[in-house]
Amino acid sequence: MSTDATTTTGSDQPLEERVNNRSQRPSSAAFKSFMASSWAPDTSTLPGADDVAPYAAKRRTAISTRFPGERLVIPAGPHKVRSNDTDYRFRPHSGFSHLTGLGLDHEPDAVLIMEPVAEGTGENGSNHNSTLFFAPMAGRDSEEFYSSARSGEFWIGPRPTLALLQSRLGLVTADLTGLEFAITTDAGAVEFGGMRIRLLRDVDMNCDALVDTSRINTGVDLEAPDSLDGELTEALSEIRLVKDAWEIEEMKKSVAATVNGFHDVVKSLDRALTHDRGERVVEGAFFARAREEGNDLGYDTIAASGNNATVLHWINNNGKVNDGDLLLLDAGVEAESLYTADITRTLPVNGTYTEVQRKIYQAVLDAADAAFAVAKPGSKFRDLHTAAVTVLAENLDAWGLLPVSLEEALSPEGQQHRRWMPHGTSHHLGLDVHDCAQAKAELYLDGILEEGMVFTIEPGLYFKNEDLAVPEEYRGIGVRIEDDVLVTADGCVNLSAALPRKPEHVEAWMAEVRKA
Repeated sequence: MSTDATTTTGSDQPLEERVNNRSQRPSSAAFKSFMASSWAPDTSTLPGADDVAPYAAKRRTAISTRFPGERLVIPAGPHKVRSNDTDYRFRPHSGFSHLTGLGLDHEPDAVLIMEPVAEGTGENGSNHNSTLFFAPMAGRDSEEFYSSARSGEFWIGPRPTLALLQSRLGLVTADLTGLEFAITTDAGAVEFGGMRIRLLRDVDMNCDALVDTSRINTGVDLEAPDSLDGELTEALSEIRLVKDAWEIEEMKKSVAATVNGFHDVVKSLDRALTHDRGERVVEGAFFARAREEGNDLGYDTIAASGNNATVLHWINNNGKVNDGDLLLLDAGVEAESLYTADITRTLPVNGTYTEVQRKIYQAVLDAADAAFAVAKPGSKFRDLHTAAVTVLAENLDAWGLLPVSLEEALSPEGQQHRRWMPHGTSHHLGLDVHDCAQAKAELYLDGILEEGMVFTIEPGLYFKNEDLAVPEEYRGIGVRIEDDVLVTADGCVNLSAALPRKPEHVEAWMAEVRKA
């Protein structure tokens, strides 16, 4: 990997510069002059607006309606350090991405400022005008072009200009150097004629510091910001509960790529069987598809074989894949728009379920189908879970595993059946795998299902090797079936229906894929 360096040396050299002592970068005037010359001019033309632009504008209007007369500060976030001077690939905060329409790695340190104006006179008839502040691509006549390993085009490739993003997004853009003025101007306590600020907090430390300092300097009650900023964070989650048409199409793309990744995993099983860390073979096969068709993984892949499938979030993926095991694969591709799928299938490694595996699998499938039956407008979100766990409890009772009656187990005071399924059945899905996480409980868990909502249905049963409360033949078996569901006007659509669910269909599909 190439390295950047300064020419500053000696015991007085600041520690933060010493990571650059690995090599020598030319610093002569002649080098700088030559580097700034003989580059072809940029002859590209500005693109038209992205398809997402009008949808993002409507989302900004939704937030504007909630907070008239207040300045809103929504950062994308900075680079995050993985180790020493090596960063993770940049991903903007989902709230920022939702309001701007920016995906991929756009744009480190960017901040969306929504400035209040007279009611109804802002963009699209809203109460705010929005400006996107970011650091545009440095000119090739600048030192940054060849010296900055974070933002120089010579190091990381071209970055967008102010004009480019303004054309694509339909947003006014401005250089990041003007951010401090935009945040702090006229800020202060409302009772003294100042501008109230709300911040998407804990995303960008620089923004946090600017807003906090401004509040301190202008006499704002220091206890008030917690509620001010918390209400903005909450609202940014809540406006994502119902997806618009553009978002739904993006989620269909991420699901389609994920389905292809599951095909790749089945093709990889023969190799996985011969590898000491077969789960890593599975994980790698899926990751390759995520990078080929999408931006990245939506979350760390769970590739759990045998008893590892009883660990809900098994991401070590360092175990063997054995003939006769069940492989629980929980994985999702994140599209370039940053919308992710989240699908789970539990596959017989050798292509055929044993009798007990099939029995447990069928119980989980029946539970999922029960949740699907209530996934329609007017139902409560919590009804999905109730429907699924009731079916699971009935099966556990029929198998003689419950230590109490079915009625007692299902009562709030009982819940013994949850020993074998301690997680929830559903969560919202979108820009985050656990989307809308800061929404109020009355809109999420106790919320009413509406057309355009997208969530998972994912019941499971997990019988650990060490579980003496179940017969030996059940031990070491973990089953989860997870699909991505879109609520329609009169019911729901299983977005991930292209992946087989019924055990006989799973077996036939695996045989076909392996034969190809």
